[in-house]
Amino acid sequence: MSAHNSDGAWELPHEFRQMQTTARRFMRERIVPAEAPLPHDAYALPDDVLKPLQEEARRLGFWNVESPAEWGGAGLNLLGQAIVAEESSQCKMGLYIAACHAFGWDPPNAIFLGRKDQIEKYAVPALNAGSKTFVAISEASGGSDPGRAIKTRAEKKGDRYILNGTKIWISGVGQSDWGLVFARTGPSKGRDGVTSFIVEKKFKGFSYKPIPVIRSYFPYEINFEDCEVPEENVLGPVGQGYKIAIETLNEGRIGIGAQMIGVAQGALSATIAYLSERKQFGKSLSEFQGIQFQVAQAATELEAARLMVYNASRLKDAGRDIAREGAMAKLLSSQVCERVTSLCVELFGGYGYTKDYPVEKYYRDAKIGAIYEGTSNMQLQTIAKAILRDS
Repeated sequence: MSAHNSDGAWELPHEFRQMQTTARRFMRERIVPAEAPLPHDAYALPDDVLKPLQEEARRLGFWNVESPAEWGGAGLNLLGQAIVAEESSQCKMGLYIAACHAFGWDPPNAIFLGRKDQIEKYAVPALNAGSKTFVAISEASGGSDPGRAIKTRAEKKGDRYILNGTKIWISGVGQSDWGLVFARTGPSKGRDGVTSFIVEKKFKGFSYKPIPVIRSYFPYEINFEDCEVPEENVLGPVGQGYKIAIETLNEGRIGIGAQMIGVAQGALSATIAYLSERKQFGKSLSEFQGIQFQVAQAATELEAARLMVYNASRLKDAGRDIAREGAMAKLLSSQVCERVTSLCVELFGGYGYTKDYPVEKYYRDAKIGAIYEGTSNMQLQTIAKAILRDS
């Protein structure tokens, strides 16, 4: 999937450049104008606006880009997913709702490790409808070591499991019909005692409530009180849930890295346009060398993070283990996103604090990149272990 130009330098293959151009045009010409009339912190387009955009996205090949083509997704590899994620994050609600939901909502990739009947019952309808699903791993006892931190228990009774416990920071529960829940099934308190379950929100004993946070799209707390889950809803082998979870997280870090790049690029693009229009002391702000240097530094850091995400993606697509490269990509992209969005607020001056421009929202959203799917400290730990092991 690599390509080289006449100088021998690696560049995006032609079909990926075309995909990038198409996604970028769709975002600028269709999504951003559709989002513009909505309140600053809105996170849903009206159905009469959304449905035509979804149909157009299907025709363009951007419907559920992470899911296998055999089940109704676009089936893009990780590099393709990263390219689309970067572009689809460049709208006000884009970090957590790609392209304002025009590209659908991929179910958890782990569902495709399940049996055919599980895929047909749960994944296929979600793919067709573009409906939201959730993944419930984190608990109050900690999220950085999920295999050991999980306290939620699943006790087998007859032909079903009885779940008791609490999950927190779970995105999309309010908009979902079902999701994956990771619970402890055996006596082990380690990573070998966790099992994955497909849990419907309508199951008896399932309740949830929102957790107010800094951004408008909030996560949820889920409570299981003798929640009954049929044995047929066990996903994968009993006791092997941690392996499913960690694989989901490893690939997810590439997607998050791409999203962070998109948020930073969206903020920087808006800022560059503003700097060209805003005048002080008889000339536009973009003509001041001090501001030019800050923009140049931001663009340079952003390009470095982008290349790191692309590289990790293509290594994974080539079959390589990317624990180190994925951690590096997420770490750098989240750091760069925070720095760039912070600078953009400053360059807007007082307007950067207002809801008249998107940079205030980009800045608030950026912080989550250093926290979810593995904190920055956890990425550093992963990187350090890999370097010291290989030295």
